[in-house]
Amino acid sequence: MNNPVITSLPGIYCNSQSTYSRFLTREVKIGEIAMGGTNPIRIQSMTTTDTMDTIGTVEQSIRMVEAGCEYVRITAPSIKEAKNLGVIKKELVRRGYSVPLIADIHFTPNAAEEAARIVEKVRINPGNYADKKKFENFEYTQSEYQAELDRIYQKFTPLVKVCKEYGTAMRIGTNHGSLSDRIMSHYGDTPQGMVESAMEFMRMCEDLNYYNLVISMKSSNPQVMVQAYRLLVETMVREGMNYPLHLGVTEAGDGEDGRIKSAVGIGALLEDGLGDTIRVSLTEEPEAEAPVALALAERYKLRQLSVTNPEPGPSSLATLQQPTDSRHSHSPYEYQKRITTELNTFIGGHQVPRVIIDLSDKNLKDPAILSDVGYIYSPVLDKYNMGEQSTDFVYLADELPSFSFPGNLKQLYNYATWKKLADKSNCHPLFTLPEYVEAGEKDLSLNLVSISKSDIGTELFDKVPLDNTLVFVLTTDEVCGLQDQRGAFFSFLEMGIEAPVIIKRSYALMTDDLVSGVDKFQLYAATDAGGLMLDGFGDGIWLDAPGIPVKTILTTSFGILQATRSRISKTEYISCPSCGRTLFDLQITTQMIRSRTDHLKGLKIGIMGCIVNGPGEMADADYGYVGTGPGKITLYRGKEVVKKNVNTENALDELIGIIKEDGNWVEQELI
Repeated sequence: MNNPVITSLPGIYCNSQSTYSRFLTREVKIGEIAMGGTNPIRIQSMTTTDTMDTIGTVEQSIRMVEAGCEYVRITAPSIKEAKNLGVIKKELVRRGYSVPLIADIHFTPNAAEEAARIVEKVRINPGNYADKKKFENFEYTQSEYQAELDRIYQKFTPLVKVCKEYGTAMRIGTNHGSLSDRIMSHYGDTPQGMVESAMEFMRMCEDLNYYNLVISMKSSNPQVMVQAYRLLVETMVREGMNYPLHLGVTEAGDGEDGRIKSAVGIGALLEDGLGDTIRVSLTEEPEAEAPVALALAERYKLRQLSVTNPEPGPSSLATLQQPTDSRHSHSPYEYQKRITTELNTFIGGHQVPRVIIDLSDKNLKDPAILSDVGYIYSPVLDKYNMGEQSTDFVYLADELPSFSFPGNLKQLYNYATWKKLADKSNCHPLFTLPEYVEAGEKDLSLNLVSISKSDIGTELFDKVPLDNTLVFVLTTDEVCGLQDQRGAFFSFLEMGIEAPVIIKRSYALMTDDLVSGVDKFQLYAATDAGGLMLDGFGDGIWLDAPGIPVKTILTTSFGILQATRSRISKTEYISCPSCGRTLFDLQITTQMIRSRTDHLKGLKIGIMGCIVNGPGEMADADYGYVGTGPGKITLYRGKEVVKKNVNTENALDELIGIIKEDGNWVEQELI
């Protein structure tokens, strides 16, 4: 078994921030399929059937395997389900499928011990496995805290012994929303608390000479998730550990939102070389998850072939050097928005990131083209209606429209064309770097200058006047585009440059056997732009891809900003992906709730199929809709129960009533 020596340096969470370099972890065998080490990134998902429905679970597992899953996870909430895993496994083998099975355990150590004798891996949640989660505030003295750890050690040891005896692997899976009261009292609801929750169990395993571990740090908030994984790796390295990582954004949701949110979190970590197995948690059929996960993983298989991995050391860590001015320091473990100058109360500073859409190849004689970028034209009233997802800029290159644009939509032109405009109101120039340095005429309010990282520090760049009209449009053609653009931001930090920066990414024609071109575009764009936004880099986003509809580019841009919590433009749904514990049809219920609440901009609504996934897993949701029994729903305000055991047919009306009572309801506007 390949268990390499740890190669990262203390205090560093990845091999390199300047190029792609996979973090080398311990190899762990899950049945006959090993993960970690030099193995490919593995794909997995979880069944949604009742575990006691043997044939239903077997047939769904087969569909998952044929869609690309290399591991199948099945819930085992009690001993009877744990025992039935053996029946399921035999039926799968009888049908010719030897896929490793993973038992998902939450509150029941005895079920975990039973399952560990049958399946190849068990997943436990340290927040509720032998620990307390009653949402109580309780201050622990040092001796009381240690006494709790000793109690957990005693309850956890039997499972470790079974795993050692049967060669069963274990995932220690921390979830942001289900940290124990003990951890919460000591560390709060933080990435550090998530890491310590897992580390306690990892240290117990090592004390018992058990090393067949996989670790995860899941959250429905990609920002928290990424920070937690980075801090976990830094902590593991410091303590001489290098266990493989399972990546996932929990309760990501469905459709476009679920894919974008998952890619922001998972993709940002894959870019840093972290992650040995992934699960994309969509509120869809589980076989729909594997192609999305495969499309994400495939990118890094190709990346590894095209990039020479550097050995960790001073050269590859050079970009981590922090500027001496604390105003421009940057930590990968907490969110810090890069300080920028606010220009004309429109971009930079405290303003939300702006969106630019290219319309230069569209029919600029028809006002209806603006409907795809969020401006609905009414010929009768001769006016535009705009929504929460209306673009801020349109790029027209050298093309001139033959109709009047809405007053709050800014137009961008190439500099040579902009100079010739008779009426420059609401129109701004886009310069190349040489054009800007040499220009005699500039805009009085906004001048956008296209640059790449290689321009920074050149003699020409040093001639750029850093005034309060300058906005950089940062482009890249590099294979490691995120790292290239991140390096540019580090340079700006070191140089004390506070000009706003728009992140521009262009993608070639997106074709794929795994997913649609639209899916692939959204996954890549969410990774590349979202990964930077999570670190507080970027005052705007400009995505471009031939063959992708303009409306999709618009919704993807706003979806990335929503997922990174940098610009909220719609309701957010924290919806679990369903499993055998679910008490209602999550897909139908999510769509029903969405149909009546998706105009409530900024609200976060958790939709959870069972009490295991709520209220804890809803994390920072404002309201919660949680299955608590057949035909029964419990409604939450934050983590507080408001109404218990509401009949399903009345539950959505009751939820809306609570939102109205709190003054958070607005009537939907009809356009």
